[in-house]
Amino acid sequence: MLAPDLREKLRHNTAVNIADGSLFGFGIMGLASYVTIVPLFLSYLTESTALIGFVATLFYMGWQVPQLFVSNYVAGLRRYKPMTLVMTLIERVPYFGLALVAFAIPTLGTDAALALTLLLLSIQSLGGGFTGTAWQSLMSKIMPPHRLGTFFGIQSACVNLFGAGGALIAGFILERIAFPQSFSLLFFITGISLLLSFAFLAMTYEPASESKDVVERANWREFGGRLREILSENENFRWFLIARALTSLSLTAVSFYTIFGIRRFDMSPELAGALTSVMLVSNMLTSTVVGWIGDRWGHRRVLIGGNLLTVSAIAIVLLAPDVGWLTVVFAFTGAVSATQWSTMMTITVQFSSVAERPFYIGMANTMIAPVTIFAPIIGGWLVDAVNFELVFAIFACAGLLSLLVFVVPMREPPGAIRTAHAKAAIAD
Repeated sequence: MLAPDLREKLRHNTAVNIADGSLFGFGIMGLASYVTIVPLFLSYLTESTALIGFVATLFYMGWQVPQLFVSNYVAGLRRYKPMTLVMTLIERVPYFGLALVAFAIPTLGTDAALALTLLLLSIQSLGGGFTGTAWQSLMSKIMPPHRLGTFFGIQSACVNLFGAGGALIAGFILERIAFPQSFSLLFFITGISLLLSFAFLAMTYEPASESKDVVERANWREFGGRLREILSENENFRWFLIARALTSLSLTAVSFYTIFGIRRFDMSPELAGALTSVMLVSNMLTSTVVGWIGDRWGHRRVLIGGNLLTVSAIAIVLLAPDVGWLTVVFAFTGAVSATQWSTMMTITVQFSSVAERPFYIGMANTMIAPVTIFAPIIGGWLVDAVNFELVFAIFACAGLLSLLVFVVPMREPPGAIRTAHAKAAIAD
C-alpha cells in the first residue's frame, strides 16, 4: 500500500512520468532511433557493417550491464529521485554533443567524427544503465503495486506513439535537408526533447523511505554474499531468471526477420518500412492493455502469452509461402515487445521486499546481458555458416523451453499474491 502522501500525489506522479516517457520516446525512439537514424548516420562515417551492427547492440549492453553493480548503492538510498536525475543527465546530454559532431564533420573529417560518435553513444548507453535501477525502484515506490503494470503499459504506449511521430518528423528532415546538417538538427531537437522530458521527471514527488525499507551498504565481498544468498534461498526467482534468459534468446529472432524477408522473398525497402510501422502500432495498442491484464490476472500469465506469440511468429516465418505473412509476424513481434517491457519490470519487483528491490532489479537485467549481447552475433554466424532454418529452430526451442519454465516450476511471485489481496481489500 502507498503512504497517504503518495496516494494524494498519485495523479500528479502519473501525469508527469507519462509526459517524461512521451518526450523521451519522441527523441530516442523517433528522432534519433537506435534502430534507424543512428545506423543511417554511421553509414555516412564508416562502411563497416559489423561496427554499425555493434552500435545497435551497444544500447542494450549499456542498459543491462551496469544495473546490478549499482544496486548495492541504490538499496542504501532513502530517496531514489536524486540519483535518477543525476544519472539520467548522462544519457541525455550526449545528444547535444552528437549534434555538434555532425555539424562539424566537414572540419573534423569522418574518422574523428566516427570516434567521437562512438564515444558519445557509449556514454549515453551507460548513462541509461546507471539510471535504470534507481529509476525502476522510484517508479515501483511511487505507484500502487496493483497499478504498476498498468502504469508501465500506458507509459510504453505513449513512448511508442510519440516515437512514431518523431520518426515521421525525422523522415521529413532527412528528405529536405542535406547531410550532415540534417543529422545535426535531429540530434539537437532530440536533446531539447530529452531536457523537457527531464523537467517532467524532476517534478516527481518522492518522500524519503522509512529506515526499514533501506539496506545498509556493504563492501563488495558482502554484496556478493548477499546476492548469492538471494539466489540460493529464492528458488522461484532462479526459475524466473532462467525463463527470462531463454525468452531473451528466443526474442533474438526479431533481429533476423527483416534480412530473412529480403533474402527469401526479395522484400522491398518500402515494405520493410511498412512492417516496422505495423510493429510499432501493434506495440502501442498492446501496451495500453497488457499491463492492466497483468495487474488483474497475473504478469506470469502475460509472459506465457508473450512466449506463445514469439514461438508462433517464428513458426510463421519458417512456413510462410509468401512475404505477406510477415505482416502477421511483425504484428506479433510488436505485441511481444509490449509484454516484455511493462510486464518484466513489474513482475521483477514482485519477488522481493521493498528493501531488497534494487538487488532483484539489478540481477534480472545484468544476468541476462550475455544472452542479449552474444545471441545475435552467434545467430548471424550460424546463418552464414548453415541457414536461417537452423537459427530460427534454435530460437523457437528457446521459446518453448521458456514456456515450460513459466508453466511448470515457476509460480506467481509473492508480490503478486499480496497485490491480489490488496485489490480484494480495496473492493471490499
